[in-house]
Amino acid sequence: MLNAKYLAGIFLVVAAAAAGWFILGATIGVRTQTSDGAQRGALGGLWGSSLVQDAPWFEAITAGKHTHESEIAAAGSDVDVDLALELRRKGLLWYNTYAVVFSGTYRIAMPNRAIVRMTFLLPSETATYDDVVVLVDGRRVGTAGDASGLVVEIPAGAARSSTITVRYGSRGLGTWRYRFGKTVVAAHDVRFAVHTNFKAIDFPANTLAPTTEQPTAKGWDLGWRYRELVTGAGIGMTFPLPLQPGPLAQRITFWAPLSLMFYVFVMLVITTLRRIELHPVNYLFLAAAFFAFHLLFAYTVDRIRVEYAFGLCAVVSMALTISYLRLVVGLRFAAVEAAAAQFFYLILFSYALFDEGYSGLSITIGAIVTLFVTMQLTGRIRWSERFAKA
Repeated sequence: MLNAKYLAGIFLVVAAAAAGWFILGATIGVRTQTSDGAQRGALGGLWGSSLVQDAPWFEAITAGKHTHESEIAAAGSDVDVDLALELRRKGLLWYNTYAVVFSGTYRIAMPNRAIVRMTFLLPSETATYDDVVVLVDGRRVGTAGDASGLVVEIPAGAARSSTITVRYGSRGLGTWRYRFGKTVVAAHDVRFAVHTNFKAIDFPANTLAPTTEQPTAKGWDLGWRYRELVTGAGIGMTFPLPLQPGPLAQRITFWAPLSLMFYVFVMLVITTLRRIELHPVNYLFLAAAFFAFHLLFAYTVDRIRVEYAFGLCAVVSMALTISYLRLVVGLRFAAVEAAAAQFFYLILFSYALFDEGYSGLSITIGAIVTLFVTMQLTGRIRWSERFAKA
């Protein structure tokens, strides 16, 4: 029979479970942050960091009584970039490591009786570069400079124009960018191509959208074409990530008290309609079966695939509930009404949180459907009788 003491006991069960979930969620957050700090440092040592390639700059050097240096702009540029995503999973997180092959050709109008010096800064002093090639008018040349950049000088000659090509391969982590300059600059006759081996393309903030997009078997061929470009933005790529195990487990755990509240509410309605008595202690064990789902998920999701961990935890939690309620009430109630309620308010509720963008809408729709069904089922109940004092 429903009464204030009975409902207060159930409320204490839900409150205690909620406290446990908040502690578990905080623990998952700490584990994720600790793992991220260690793994990102280790991956950074192997793969480098996010790479930002700056366009080279050119100077005309005139020798005479006084050496005179003046910056000149490239007459055109033709850049081709291959980006190959190589996902790495470390503990509770995925990392979007990638390989990049860069090739840039720059055309220079040669000043009269002047040497042209190109300074080409490499994206990172800590990254590793292989197959570094510098060509002047198609001929391979040596370079000066240090680990952070390359310096090439083109001697004065009869040619009215010259081309310089720089090629290299490297690896990075996170995002890749190309900047025309650190401020607003003008660039002439820009031809830029990016080839990816992944479909889910996205672009960082303050970068230009491609002017052409062509899907390929593995990814995209993207192009940027400008005759006269004035911009402070660059060109870049954000690499996709799969579902992150740690943040997902934390999100599901923090939403668990609401999941249990829906379940307890529906169970109260069902037991009232069926005139079945469940003691608050019974609800305590049911809450423990819910908590077992999240506890097991938190410590398996970093060991096996997310989908497998979710399925395993769902089976374990459902088995705990059904095997317990068959002893308390009977197998039919345990395997039908109670199991259906748990499947809807624990399994499907948690699954809705996989897609963070639609989780709020999914839960709202589920709550409205629950409200409608329970209102129809309980509309004829005389609550004054059911809440009569014991």
